Amino acid sequence: MTKVFIDGSAGTTGLRIFDRLSTRKDIELITLSDDLRKDPAARKKAINSADIAFLCLPDVAAKESVSLVENDNTVIIDTSTAHRTNEDFAYGFAELSDEFMSKLKVSKRIAVPGCHASGFIALVYPLVKAGVLSEDAFVSAFSVTGYSGGGKQMIADYEGENRAEALSSPRQYGIAQSHKHIPEMVKFTGLNNAPVFSPVVADFYSGMQVTVPLNIKELKDGTTFEDIKNIYRNLYTTSIVKYVDFLDDGGFVASNKLSGADNMAITVCGNDERVILVALYDNLGKGASGAAIECMNISLGLEPTFGLDIKEV
Repeated sequence: MTKVFIDGSAGTTGLRIFDRLSTRKDIELITLSDDLRKDPAARKKAINSADIAFLCLPDVAAKESVSLVENDNTVIIDTSTAHRTNEDFAYGFAELSDEFMSKLKVSKRIAVPGCHASGFIALVYPLVKAGVLSEDAFVSAFSVTGYSGGGKQMIADYEGENRAEALSSPRQYGIAQSHKHIPEMVKFTGLNNAPVFSPVVADFYSGMQVTVPLNIKELKDGTTFEDIKNIYRNLYTTSIVKYVDFLDDGGFVASNKLSGADNMAITVCGNDERVILVALYDNLGKGASGAAIECMNISLGLEPTFGLDIKEV
């Protein structure tokens, strides 16, 4: 029986991980009462008693939790931004390459990718690795997410009886180009330049669509529309991340099409001059708790899909 502690189980991601694991017969959940869940001594004891400790906390608190570990056995799976570019942490996106998978299998410190970053990296990393897109390229990205990505307060704002009129319209944010996911987007794609990133939150609960537009003339000479498709087609072949030829319904791609699912679909749209690369998934699934549970499964030597909700597209 694997002992699991969720530090920060009252937040959106923590609650979803708790709900998912509470029905698994191979997991014993270590819990703290409400009056102890922020107590350092109680958290320290729980973390060191666990085989797996999920950190679903603000960055400062996540760093504090890591400092509480006093043994060589507890595996830390951090869902915060705190350790995503830390060299001591394996980056939790196994489908990118055998190297990423291998590190996840043996690491005691794992960082779960950010929701927006997951789609961007899934689209850009393979092109840079294949030499099709230059490391010095200037790339932009557009991302639409459901409001659950903003946590409890944003959910309350959208679902409250007296919600603001502005919430019925998609809202762009991160407008100062300092979004917290940008550092990992640069590090794990191999790009030398930060992307121009435009995230948008819209009036639906969960789901995410990340789009990267490219002019084929900016790619390696001779690269074709079909070449780009084949890069993804050959790499993304699992049920968790899979390339598909078509994601649209009558020419429209709904950002909440994979709401509630833990998998990601990748596609390429456009023509031999201009393309848009699309990653479709759930900000709470492959973008958060689903990815965290996948990381746990890999660390425990289980099938990555164990306990995940996979939706066909």
